[in-house]
Amino acid sequence: MPLSKAAAAIPLVPVGLDRAAHHRRDAAWLDAAFASDKVQILLMREGSPLVEGSAPAAPPARIGAAPGPMRPLLWLGAQAGMLSPKATRLFLGENDKGSPIFALDLPASFSLDASPIAGLGVFQDFRAAAGGLSPFEGGAAATARALFEWHHAHGFCANCGEQTSIEEAGWKRKCVDCGREHFPRTDPVAIMLAVRGDKCLLGRQAAWPKGFWSCLAGFVEPGETLEQAAAREVLEESGVRCSGQADYLFCQPWPFPSSLMVGLILEADGEEITVDTSELETARWFTREETAAMMAGTHPEAYAPPRFAIAHHVIKAWLDRG
Repeated sequence: MPLSKAAAAIPLVPVGLDRAAHHRRDAAWLDAAFASDKVQILLMREGSPLVEGSAPAAPPARIGAAPGPMRPLLWLGAQAGMLSPKATRLFLGENDKGSPIFALDLPASFSLDASPIAGLGVFQDFRAAAGGLSPFEGGAAATARALFEWHHAHGFCANCGEQTSIEEAGWKRKCVDCGREHFPRTDPVAIMLAVRGDKCLLGRQAAWPKGFWSCLAGFVEPGETLEQAAAREVLEESGVRCSGQADYLFCQPWPFPSSLMVGLILEADGEEITVDTSELETARWFTREETAAMMAGTHPEAYAPPRFAIAHHVIKAWLDRG
């Protein structure tokens, strides 16, 4: 399904990836596709993708600083299947040219330096790598990471406790004893900007780097809508009530480990803040001018979320409204 222009601009949203789910049950087709000369295979180890380059990229000098040069994924061909017999194979789909796209989850014991591809790439922390990936690569890597994390956590059946096996090209697990089928789940998270006039409400957690501020956020609970979850989380965390309409903006797959971040803007009823310190260190209202300076990296004390986070785009959407 085509994406809106706003949705396609959000990092980690799969762009140009056809999941081709009709191939997932065709073992012969999958094996042939994995061995074909058109196949593209991305590698991960402990949630970190393999990117081009012989040394890890240096992190930004500070939160909010511009990222360094883009470092694309190191895509391999069918020879990647010989790197580790213990690797978990996942079929991601096909690109816009019809090439099959796979991902391999290498065991923690895999040594890149002792492998045939030594010197071609490095495993880089996903968050650090995400800012330098193309839309296609970011979406493929995010999909792979979320699924691999799900496999790591679901090796045993939640129904009877026996082991489960991987089926349908990595998109299902089945209990070897009771036959219960298990499928990946995604947890919806409301990430919202409460606004009032020319001000927006941002918060920070104590563990965050000094000066870093972001939108408030929280998981959607059973029995509530996205809008209700957003208003509840703002009230619980900051004491600010939002009883008006919530405007949906866009969403973003967030593979840490398996969330769907849903961006919203809410109109606040008032400006008085009472922070729940078990949730936030503090929260405060920022004027439009302060927020614009944060986004531009020119604010003397405060920094906005990086571009690969949906919070960055939620704030930008509010600023763009003028």
